[in-house]
Amino acid sequence: MADGTDIAKLSFEQALAELERIVGQLETGQAPLEESIALYERGALLKAHCEARLEQARLKVEKIVIGPSGEAAAEPARFE
Repeated sequence: MADGTDIAKLSFEQALAELERIVGQLETGQAPLEESIALYERGALLKAHCEARLEQARLKVEKIVIGPSGEAAAEPARFE
């Protein structure tokens, strides 16, 4: 397992796949305590990274609307 500094280089998909793998390992309960703690810590960092990537994507997504004057305008997308 690499250190936490490499997480910033991961794509959302890579980070999510690793997070899913870690969750699977922790769910089995087979890892020794110290390894479980290290896995949990890395998982928390991966989760934060995924959340940040999703927020970046959310901010980039814009809905194009046609205004009354016929001009296109960008409006922030709403996620509810």
